[in-house]
Amino acid sequence: MKELSVNHLLGIKYINKNDIDLIFETADHFKEVINRPIKKVPSLRDITIANIFFENSTRTKLSFELAQKRLSADFISFSAAQSSVKKGETLIDTVNNILSMKVDMVVMRHANPGAAYFLSKNVKASIVNAGDGAHEHPTQALLDSYSIREKLGEVAGKKVVIVGDVLHSRVALSNIYALQMQGAEVKVCGPKTLIPRHIESLGVSVEPNLRKALEWCDVANMLRVQNERMDVNYFPSTREYAQQYGVDKKLLDSLNKEIVIMHPGPINRGVEITSEVADSNQSVILNQVENGVAIRMAVIYLLASKIQ
Repeated sequence: MKELSVNHLLGIKYINKNDIDLIFETADHFKEVINRPIKKVPSLRDITIANIFFENSTRTKLSFELAQKRLSADFISFSAAQSSVKKGETLIDTVNNILSMKVDMVVMRHANPGAAYFLSKNVKASIVNAGDGAHEHPTQALLDSYSIREKLGEVAGKKVVIVGDVLHSRVALSNIYALQMQGAEVKVCGPKTLIPRHIESLGVSVEPNLRKALEWCDVANMLRVQNERMDVNYFPSTREYAQQYGVDKKLLDSLNKEIVIMHPGPINRGVEITSEVADSNQSVILNQVENGVAIRMAVIYLLASKIQ
């Protein structure tokens, strides 16, 4: 059986193209499973997973829990707001206490970049990074690429523009790594204040004009403005941001081609995209959500098969 080159999924930069192909191949199989009348397989009946979320999450947390249920794994979930971390316990102590209950895998979201990597070096369990600060969000990037492949046949040779708050986005960085690894061309677009300074060093070009970016691309991945990560104002007003960097139906229809619209969610309707665009047939936002479960099933299954 083919297997992943890694024991953890810490970020896209730690895996290779063969790993991505294997995850997609496995996800194809699981996608078929979740569309059956009986949506469960007994693959991971002897595996226990802890979902530890130190930051709020709705879709990612539910998606992981559903993936674990579909694989018949046992899982426990807790959010740090209700945990002993609030009482001053360290991250390693928290996780080791959970592992002493015989847990095999940890899915973790944390506000600090590198937290998942740090944990992988200090505890004996397989770690899946469900987002570490503004650093990486590997499963989101995988499901985004998988959704592009599903819609357009392949990722190689496609032109993808990532629009919006690239500076605070873990989705953007993971997507850049994943798309380039698969042979796509990537641009970023947004207000200068929300584009990281040295982003060109990643082999990405910057297009400040939204219209030009959309005319160039096959796929536009629209990012949410992450107000919760901002301590200063990065642009004059939400209204002005929406006028310059929001996509509405009029703009989409005026392009000389059909492009695919993606969004990692949650959507601020009327800011990054209007409701008309979000609900249009050019949008694959709900496909992304469905594909998220299949991709996370694939990741968990492939990592669990490496646990001795």
